[in-house]
Amino acid sequence: MKTVITATGNELSSLFDKRFGRAGWFCVLDSETGKTQFHKNENKDAQGGAGTKTVEYMVELGVTKVISGDFGPKAKDLLDKFNIQMVIIQDDELSIDDIIRKIK
Repeated sequence: MKTVITATGNELSSLFDKRFGRAGWFCVLDSETGKTQFHKNENKDAQGGAGTKTVEYMVELGVTKVISGDFGPKAKDLLDKFNIQMVIIQDDELSIDDIIRKIK
């Protein structure tokens, strides 16, 4: 199972980013291996549709859960359509490592 955590940077010490479609980075956690990979969000600066484009990217990555702070209505609908679970966290002072430790 792959979980994405939206991040401000590409390290475990990076802070959590509450923005889904406009997050700077995505940390992909593979729950089977415990390994993480960071992917730059190419949709961050899109003129429009950043959320829906980001959902398409989540599907490409084979993600089953996304942890973020906010999902727009179109992104929510698409994530539901693809059976990708949404987990909302409001504390943007947590690091990616903090979140990983909490969900393990």
